[in-house]
Amino acid sequence: MKARPAAIAPPLAQMTCKPWHRLPAGRILISTSAQANRMPLILFNKPYNVMCQFSAHPTRPTLADHIDLPGIYPAGRLDADSEGLVLLTNDGKLQHAISHPQRKQPKTYIVQVEGEAGAEQLKRLRQPIDLGDFVTQECDAVKILPPEWLWERHPPVRWRVNQPTSWLAITLSEGKNRQVRRMTAAVGLPTLRLVRIAIGPFSLESHPLLPGEWREVPSDAFT
Repeated sequence: MKARPAAIAPPLAQMTCKPWHRLPAGRILISTSAQANRMPLILFNKPYNVMCQFSAHPTRPTLADHIDLPGIYPAGRLDADSEGLVLLTNDGKLQHAISHPQRKQPKTYIVQVEGEAGAEQLKRLRQPIDLGDFVTQECDAVKILPPEWLWERHPPVRWRVNQPTSWLAITLSEGKNRQVRRMTAAVGLPTLRLVRIAIGPFSLESHPLLPGEWREVPSDAFT
């Protein structure tokens, strides 16, 4: 039997959603305090192919298609072809505390890569990698079992039938453009799927959300 990675997230069947509720049409979680315009911090599970912006995009859905709250904006970004946790706020100081590089908030990603990840490749991922325009900092990278709790992606991931894949958990304290994908490619493991599961003290384990769902949490963890 395959075991899910420890301390990442429980099976979705065990996730509970009280005290907020789920709207059937948009599967959005709304707390009563958010309805009262008290919005210290919003956690959102961004689906695949959604642009991490509220302004309209000509071909892709955006945050505005999932979150109808005025005045909030994302603290940091997540590429359209990546999934997972995004933090949003209407507080400029809080946004700075979350996203500024000097704060070094750790971010954890689970990554499906093409190929069988070996010990030498994992060692290279943990060490600084020269990507041409910058050199990465040391990070944590481990191989994990396929996460049984993870939702299906729509559309599904495509890979070569005869090519094995591996799952990694990578934790960074920086966040350059497409950094994780560039790191795995540099060690010969192209990324097939990338899901951010944690930012600082918040994770999809402690605050489980399905794709497209959001909830409000206290912001004092960043103050």
